[in-house]
Amino acid sequence: MKGHIRYCPSDNLYTLSETCSLCGKSTITPHPARYSPEDKYGHYRRMIR
Repeated sequence: MKGHIRYCPSDNLYTLSETCSLCGKSTITPHPARYSPEDKYGHYRRMIR
């Protein structure tokens, strides 16, 4: 673990661990993906929205 903040969507809890301390589910990163002008799949990702 690198110490990056993580988020549990079911409990709305921010934590540093890979699993939530309340429900035990895995956490996700709350940060969006980095922008790259050479993004090959950006067109498809925008079509989904």
